[in-house]
Amino acid sequence: MTETNFSLTDNIFEDVINTALKEDFGNGDLTTDLIIPSSLNAKAFLQSKAEGIIAGLKVAESVFKKLDPEIKWRQLVNDGDKIKRGDVLVKFEGTYKAILTGERTGLNFLQRMSAIATAASKFVEAVSGTKVKILDSRKTAPGLRMIDKYAVKIGGGTNHRIGLYDMVLIKDNHIKIAGGITSAVNQVRAKLKSGIKIEVETSTIEEVEEAIKLKVDLIMLDNMSTEMMKHAVELINGSALIEASGNMSLDRVKEVADTGVDFISVGALTHSVTALDIAQYIETN
Repeated sequence: MTETNFSLTDNIFEDVINTALKEDFGNGDLTTDLIIPSSLNAKAFLQSKAEGIIAGLKVAESVFKKLDPEIKWRQLVNDGDKIKRGDVLVKFEGTYKAILTGERTGLNFLQRMSAIATAASKFVEAVSGTKVKILDSRKTAPGLRMIDKYAVKIGGGTNHRIGLYDMVLIKDNHIKIAGGITSAVNQVRAKLKSGIKIEVETSTIEEVEEAIKLKVDLIMLDNMSTEMMKHAVELINGSALIEASGNMSLDRVKEVADTGVDFISVGALTHSVTALDIAQYIETN
């Protein structure tokens, strides 16, 4: 798997934040600019309206500080903390304009990232006591790959490949064109730089047996029944790492983990989460 060490000061995060602000702010916040005096300051706070795992606080802070570098930001929780309904997460103060203009962009990041972290934590908890690591996928929101994958890590998950460029994953369509698993792996190995891992997708026991002989790094068991996975794990017998994939739900994930696989990938962590409900309020005297 691809282990990533994220820093929220990385340029990739800055680019995403800048794009999001440009998308919403454009040439200016017409309503706020026409009503709110530039000299007016305010105090505000972010409050959770649901239970979950918080993620993205530094991203939200960066949003507001791009609009007002003098924003005073005081976090009462940190990324990865469990939060409950009613918890105040952050208290901050600065220009009234920046607080209003940055609200939606800041909350969009915070709500999505917290939803992903919360989902990841539930799957990780479901397989506790096993060796299994929960993986994300490339089923992320376009342009938010690094943001989404950071949130998975905050929730206790493990990042699979970041993109198409950092690992070989030979899937069914590659296999069809190459003329089989053996041919596909041999073509890759003839040109691949050393140090890059090779994973092969399999959907039958025959394909698993072929992949074992090729001594690839990882074997994916795709859309297999639990019984078929157990058989595959016995055949592989530690000769490669094993990823289970396809239609993984909280109800099923522990059963799959008990087959002895090393990883379970869950596309739902990033492609179908519901935003965690977090609200911004202006303090009144």
